Amino acid sequence: MIYPDLELELPETVGTVHFIGIGGSGMSGIARLFHDAGHRVTGSDATENSNVVQLRDLGVTITIGHDAANLGDADTVVITGALWPDNPEYVLAQSRGLPILHRSQALSWLIGSQRLVAVAGAHGKTTSTGMIVSGLLALNQSPSFVNGGVIESIGVSSARGADPIFVVEADESDGSFLLYNTDIALVTNVDPEHLDYYGSRENFMRAFVDFSRGAAELVVISSDDPGAREVTAQLDGRSVLTFGEAEDADVRVHSIITDGPVSFGLSYRGEEFSAQLSVPGRHNAINAAGACAVLFALGYAPDEVVPAVATFGGTKRRFELHSTIGGVSVYDDYAHHPTEVAAVLSAARTVVGEGRVVAVHQPHLYSRTRLFAQEFATALETFADHTVVLAVCGARESPEPGVTGELVSQRFVNPSKVAYVDEWQVAADYIASFTQPGDYVITLGCGDVYRIIPQVEAALEDRWS
Repeated sequence: MIYPDLELELPETVGTVHFIGIGGSGMSGIARLFHDAGHRVTGSDATENSNVVQLRDLGVTITIGHDAANLGDADTVVITGALWPDNPEYVLAQSRGLPILHRSQALSWLIGSQRLVAVAGAHGKTTSTGMIVSGLLALNQSPSFVNGGVIESIGVSSARGADPIFVVEADESDGSFLLYNTDIALVTNVDPEHLDYYGSRENFMRAFVDFSRGAAELVVISSDDPGAREVTAQLDGRSVLTFGEAEDADVRVHSIITDGPVSFGLSYRGEEFSAQLSVPGRHNAINAAGACAVLFALGYAPDEVVPAVATFGGTKRRFELHSTIGGVSVYDDYAHHPTEVAAVLSAARTVVGEGRVVAVHQPHLYSRTRLFAQEFATALETFADHTVVLAVCGARESPEPGVTGELVSQRFVNPSKVAYVDEWQVAADYIASFTQPGDYVITLGCGDVYRIIPQVEAALEDRWS
């Protein structure tokens, strides 16, 4: 993994920009913005995906496979932290002395002096960012934005707007969210994560304090999350707007009904509002409260903000329905932390009816699997009727001896509720063998677990055809 140099001075001009790993959700969105701003953009990635196809349709030259020749005549290179240091394009860029920007630095260069809303937190960033953007669009505004997932209603994860406001999902995983000149910060929660980078809970918490203190105008922060409350206690003298279910929250969500699409009441400055979302789950009512708080802070009328945020229709890879075959619904979700897994599966339980919830969990990172194996097992066993655990997606990490998906499956109290299957086709056939009409199958993980979905669908077709 390559960590960003937070002290790097950004170049005045960037010229032709080459993205190494352009197909990633964050990288592809930033590449789109550079293209839309009139820059020549090229890129490469290890595999083809829908992000690559969309960028090619815009005229971006993209090569599959990494090779030094892909660098071409690039003036500036943009990288993601997941890149390996021996990547040939990265090595050549270094030897040429080209400016090499982490994706957050490239985005900061694009934002410039625009008013910035940065959304941070261990969980809920993508949904909350999507809600803010959807709300602004419903209010007839034209923001620029970069989100970590495609916003379903508009079909893209980023866009260049006409108004001088920029909304970004700010990545805390490698400290790069500290690069932004944030005006309004939204902190969804501060649940310790990415300890492979931070080394300790204290360092993780300190980064969120620094991020929040850096907001020039206002910090919008959870009133409920214990970590967020710790951060708030260190923000003396700064403007803070809290949101959540706590009695003392400035924007208080209450009367949450989770039977189907979530509905709730919202209290703000003595006024009461109500809303119903098209996405399920108590956690999404909380996310909506945070998004509303940001739009209140931006000066929009509360009676217009609440219905505007309710227009949010979800983002890809967040409880995304792919198909229903033989009555079995196949969903995908990006959840890769125990808290996220619990939230997604509990939301699924509110809409599955008499069916069962079958989780397909791909552990992500060897370090995370080692640190949170018990927490994953508890969340999966509590909220899913049955779980299939796949092999670990190591991503940017090298394998650790003894760290496999079995670390999770072995920690189930009831072994009949879990199966560890490291071969995907075997896993797909197994899932199809016992699922029944009305069941939900949900793949979970931020790696490539979504690629198993066609195999599951084919196995279901074979069974039910």
